[in-house]
Amino acid sequence: MRPALAAIAACCVVARAEPSARLAPRNTTPHHVLACSDGLVLPAWLPLEDVPTLEIAFRGVVYFLALMYLFIGVSIVSDRFMAAIEVITSREKEVRVRRNGSEQIVVVRVWNETVANLTLMALGSSAPEILLSVIEIAGKNFEAGDLGPGTIVGSAAYNLFVIIAICVSVIPDGEVRKIKHLRVFLVTATWSIFAYVWLYLILDVISPSEVEVWEGAVTFLFFPATVLTAYIADRRLLVYKYLKKGYRVNERGVIVEAEGDGSVEMALKPGGDDFASDDEEGREVEKSRREYVTVLRELRRQHPEEDLETVERMALETLMSKGPKSRAFYRVAATRKMTGGGDFSRKISERAQSDLSEVKAELQRRESGSPTLEPRGPNVRFDPDHYTVMENCGSFDVRVVRAGDLNGEVTVQYTTEDGTAEAGSDYIAAQGALIFRTGETEKTFSVQVIDDDVFEEDEHFYVRLTSPKGACLASPSTATVVILDDDHSGVFSFPQRDFELTESVGTFDLRVVRTAGARGKVRVPYWTEDGTAKNGAQYEAGQGHIIFENNETEKFIPLHIIEEDSYEKDVLFYVNLGEPELLGETFETFLPDASATVSVQFSPANHLATLPEEEAVVAMMGLPRPGEITRAQLRVKESKEFKNTVDKLVQRANASIIIGTSSWKEQFSEALTASSGSDDPDEPPSCFDYVLHVVTLFWKIVFALIPPTDIGGGYVCFVVSIICIGLVTAVIGDVASHFGCTLGIKDSVTAIVFVALGTSIPDTFASKVAAIQDKYADASVGNVTGSNAVNVFLGIGVAWTLAAIVHWTRGEKFLIDPGNLAFSVTMFCSEAALAVLVLVLRRRKSIGGELGGPKGYKVVTSMFFFSLWLVYLTMSSLEAYDVITGF
Repeated sequence: MRPALAAIAACCVVARAEPSARLAPRNTTPHHVLACSDGLVLPAWLPLEDVPTLEIAFRGVVYFLALMYLFIGVSIVSDRFMAAIEVITSREKEVRVRRNGSEQIVVVRVWNETVANLTLMALGSSAPEILLSVIEIAGKNFEAGDLGPGTIVGSAAYNLFVIIAICVSVIPDGEVRKIKHLRVFLVTATWSIFAYVWLYLILDVISPSEVEVWEGAVTFLFFPATVLTAYIADRRLLVYKYLKKGYRVNERGVIVEAEGDGSVEMALKPGGDDFASDDEEGREVEKSRREYVTVLRELRRQHPEEDLETVERMALETLMSKGPKSRAFYRVAATRKMTGGGDFSRKISERAQSDLSEVKAELQRRESGSPTLEPRGPNVRFDPDHYTVMENCGSFDVRVVRAGDLNGEVTVQYTTEDGTAEAGSDYIAAQGALIFRTGETEKTFSVQVIDDDVFEEDEHFYVRLTSPKGACLASPSTATVVILDDDHSGVFSFPQRDFELTESVGTFDLRVVRTAGARGKVRVPYWTEDGTAKNGAQYEAGQGHIIFENNETEKFIPLHIIEEDSYEKDVLFYVNLGEPELLGETFETFLPDASATVSVQFSPANHLATLPEEEAVVAMMGLPRPGEITRAQLRVKESKEFKNTVDKLVQRANASIIIGTSSWKEQFSEALTASSGSDDPDEPPSCFDYVLHVVTLFWKIVFALIPPTDIGGGYVCFVVSIICIGLVTAVIGDVASHFGCTLGIKDSVTAIVFVALGTSIPDTFASKVAAIQDKYADASVGNVTGSNAVNVFLGIGVAWTLAAIVHWTRGEKFLIDPGNLAFSVTMFCSEAALAVLVLVLRRRKSIGGELGGPKGYKVVTSMFFFSLWLVYLTMSSLEAYDVITGF
């Protein structure tokens, strides 16, 4: 900042040393005549004649302070404008997605990032300079002025040289930041240099000292050409022969417009469930997910006492704080800190809590599905609707319940129906009526099972409710009864071959079933076996026995699954069952010889050995045996709730959306509240924060009247904000002109030194924070070249086109003195080409990126870029005062 002030002081000294055209010639009388005129909004400060030197100095101080205060105001209102732009460019819509052969509905971002950055985002950051140029030329009756064009060129020089010098130097030693979208950067850099070359051509070559209508129109048309070519570079459209509209996933996990086949095709990567992508954005999504999972694991280790939801909120806050953000976010955050509004730490925390609650609620609704609709009025049904009984149970009770209105009498018929079990041989058929009196809620009836000594498979039959009177049938109205054979020790197996479980299950109970008999006590061995899942990494190995008691039909093997909080996991391990063994019964017997009672273990094997051959064969048929499925495959996958949570939270982990507002109450609350500029949201504001807040309170309250961004999708705020920017900019133009006139500084010098610097201060802080926090240099450096091009094509293109048309309708020529502007443009173009070349060379392996790098390279690069700015200021100022000869 000190070099900048030194340059300002030098310019002022030059201005005072050389007699200005706006001041009367120096004489012995300490009074001066000021050649100032009324501005568009602000009249000249009278008197203009016989003004004492001391009063001139006083007026200069007042104008300077007013100019600084107006710069603060335009920064604050520009941030309301940027917030509206952020809301507009964040619009989403639903599209159909083909995934794994099925269609899904997903939410996609409407605006392409490159188009958004070069249109609305660039307009937002450059609105004061653009509007100053348009307002100045309109205020001068469509005659050319020096303040608007000078501010645009001076702002471009400051952005390219000073901001990049600062961004290079603030990166920690040894770290680098690289431009990710290099194709877009090179295209916009080319356009930004060409824009000023084009200015020189129309001023000094094509039609010297005159701007024709077609020249102004072409200047404006270069703006859409810039956007189109940058979009082509971003999407690499010329590489593909056939192109249709589609979508891709950007670095924030938000689906944005791209080339495709008309619908979103999300193929799966081999062995994963991620989006397959042939560009780096797909990899960025995976990086964001991995980062979230890594942060979550680390926080769980650091805070074991916290519940999962709290840790997830903390992880989301971290991701939102450190994740990529838009240019609008950095711009608004910088202005808030400059004006005592604090940062967004508290809003990020509140947003993280809100997002997490919304995601959990949505997932819970999705999992619960549609609730079962109960019939209205009185109804009857089975409860439960499944019974498993032993063949030797004799009889069992079936329960029917009544719900709804309990008044009046209800009658319902019941009847049994054969399945694999047959009435008369396996059970006794039953039918009858159940009568519910007033107030009665349940009834039971008995069904008898027939026992036999024949080995047979498990069988089943049904019981149905029919012909209700006074009520209707509810689901279930059919009950299933399974009869287990008690003449066989049973067949032991898993109920199915494949199981799928999530890593968050903790302990999974693997079910082993006993069918075709349940007689006797049986021991079944089991053991686990590694597949792609490894013992100690994804699960804990187990080996042992499960024991089925007599008439017991199922047992569970406990398997402990190790939770890794993986976003994607698909590993296998196996559980095997060995040969079941019928255990003998222990009984007590009295031995006369020993005169004592001893325990004797009955051994089935020994007993079989004592039987005749034919009886032994029959007895062998009753022994336990393994079933068809004795090897179960368990597939461990990521927790779907965890994965869905990560997917949704990564998409929401964009802190940029919190810069919008939903109500006037929220806006006035923020305007009236002083916040700490510290990163800690719980730290109270400092004295300096309060001073900044009080100084800027007027602007905060005035611009809190602008409609919130949630009204009309941000467009209402957009229109009102740009009107307010225009009004403040008009005053800035008048004050800057009066300031230069009072101190004898030419408008061209005032523009490149004071106005360009004042309007670019918020961008300086925004780029500095973006350079430190972002992984890439796009937000801090990449947008500079785009903004510089847009400044010329919109700021000068619109203003000069309007002026040329007005003069053409009058039958006159729109004349411009190329003088200092042409020289300033030439200086900037020469230095800008050199600066871009240096940035490209810094991508070599010795440095690795445009920003940062080894300390020596950082210092040299920063000094070089800053010296380019100083040379530009010095040469342009000297040429303006005819110290050196320009064009």
